[in-house]
Amino acid sequence: MADIIQLLPDSIANQIAAGEVVQRPASVVKELMENAIDAQCSTLQVIVKNGGKTLVQVIDNGCGMSETDARMSFERHATSKIREANDLFALRTMGFRGEALASIAAVAEVELRTRRPDDEVGTLLQINGSEVIQQEPLACPVGTNFCVKNLFFNIPARRKFLKSESAEFKNIVTEFQRVALANPQVEMRLQHNDHELYFLPKSGLKQRIVAIFGKALNSSIVECSTQNSIVNVSGYVGKPEIARKTPGNQFFFVNNRFMKSMHLHRAVMNAYARLIPEGYNPPYFIYLDVNPANIDVNIHPTKTEIKFEDEQSIWGIIHAATREALGRFTLTPTFDFDPQTDLTLPYISPSAPVPDMPGVAINPNYNPFEAARDSFENASSFGISAPAKTYSPAPADVYAQPPSEPERYMLPGLVDADNNATFESTAPRFMQIKGKYIATSIASGLMLIDVRRAHIRILFEQFMANADGQILGQRELFPSTVDLSPQHHALLLEHQSQLTQLGLELSDLGHNTMSVNSMPVGLQHVEPSKLIDDMLLALNEDYTGNAEQSLKERLVLSLAKAAALNYVKPMNTTEMQALVDSLFACNQPHISPDGLPVVSTIDLNELDRRFRK
Repeated sequence: MADIIQLLPDSIANQIAAGEVVQRPASVVKELMENAIDAQCSTLQVIVKNGGKTLVQVIDNGCGMSETDARMSFERHATSKIREANDLFALRTMGFRGEALASIAAVAEVELRTRRPDDEVGTLLQINGSEVIQQEPLACPVGTNFCVKNLFFNIPARRKFLKSESAEFKNIVTEFQRVALANPQVEMRLQHNDHELYFLPKSGLKQRIVAIFGKALNSSIVECSTQNSIVNVSGYVGKPEIARKTPGNQFFFVNNRFMKSMHLHRAVMNAYARLIPEGYNPPYFIYLDVNPANIDVNIHPTKTEIKFEDEQSIWGIIHAATREALGRFTLTPTFDFDPQTDLTLPYISPSAPVPDMPGVAINPNYNPFEAARDSFENASSFGISAPAKTYSPAPADVYAQPPSEPERYMLPGLVDADNNATFESTAPRFMQIKGKYIATSIASGLMLIDVRRAHIRILFEQFMANADGQILGQRELFPSTVDLSPQHHALLLEHQSQLTQLGLELSDLGHNTMSVNSMPVGLQHVEPSKLIDDMLLALNEDYTGNAEQSLKERLVLSLAKAAALNYVKPMNTTEMQALVDSLFACNQPHISPDGLPVVSTIDLNELDRRFRK
């Protein structure tokens, strides 16, 4: 019987390795940028076209490569960082496996131009699908210029799984931000389709954070640092008031290498306990300096996971450092007195007459329980139009309607001043529980309605009905401005027409700042910055490839959530009746637009069971 095990050709082996290292265009950007940083460059430029599908170009002014090194760099497991196994536990550089360039060249058309400072001419090298097409001397600047074209051109099955241009470019921006945050000493640029998105000059860490994520963070992040024999922690954490629903501004770096760790993320989030609402995410940029011998960075192909020798101690140190930063800079009340101010107190002679005691005016007829409440003559204060049908809690023969005259019930043991055991009740149809639920009787038992979810369902269906045309917007007398990160600024510009149809009119003021010229009718009470955050959250969800909801539905849902009632609002009987009527006039009254239950019933059998012995 013939042998069946054979060695794979290098071209196929490289394509298999590319499945781990090169998952999308952002992977190419990450690997090439890290190589440029290892080459000790001071300027770095990334040029992308069509979300990286057509072109990814990375240009640096680093040390460059010789003709031999340029050719060897595309061989598998060829590296300048490792000489023996112990070197794996003394790494301070980014790339070390020697798989990245070989994997990229196996699935793309690669052109390399490189020159060292001491060389008169550089080297041009062209490789298509692991096959060397051309290698010759070339006049070029000092440094390295990588052009990666037509990614996955020879693997159509992989290329068709790439996402939209916007989604792929979003991943590229994420990788660019990670490298830029780890290396503020390097000047960096990012250009997409001939439009420059980022220009980051050399700066300090805080200036680099502000340049990437917007001027709003300049006064909203506080320094976090501590030093000990296990780990040195430095960086910045956001104040609780700038926590947002939109995730993505949470970064850990270990020895200037970006790292993902849900375990350490919980250490930071626990430090914010009882300071931010549930589901909100504060920004943080935390840098750990650890002895390389105490970590293992070789546990994942993308090198985004790191194993610590003493992870539990590092967890406690990060938690304590974050709590200290929050307590010192954001939570402890401070008094800022002018040192030049004369704080002398007036002198009062002991023989001076005692002033009259201040008087207090009292209204003996005031009764707080008879204070007038906000009337609700129609449902317009909720943003609810009159429903086509009304809801009756129960049939007349099952549900006792409030009598015209209060009924008198004999309650043994309770007597009034005249020794008459009576109690008056008007049996209201609805009752609000803790401002969160509406309870009402039905034929089969008891029905509970979640107030906020019900209002979201009502507004969602009304907005969707109007979104086919256009939701009216209310012009702002004094338009407010919102400072954004370049990424979010570009995202809003891309979807500006859709937002205008929803009544949210924006105009670009330049420098990553936008003006809010109009707000959707019914949302005048919402802060424009908060509504922008909700819109960005919905737009970011569009990149996940969720086909269950269209982009329009997600944007309309964000509007409905922003305009909906809060749980703490008290409601009178008329308001509760209007809300229930409008809810049961909806197409899907029992479930919210995001799939959460709105109505829950408790049948009589369950109620009887609760009162059994």
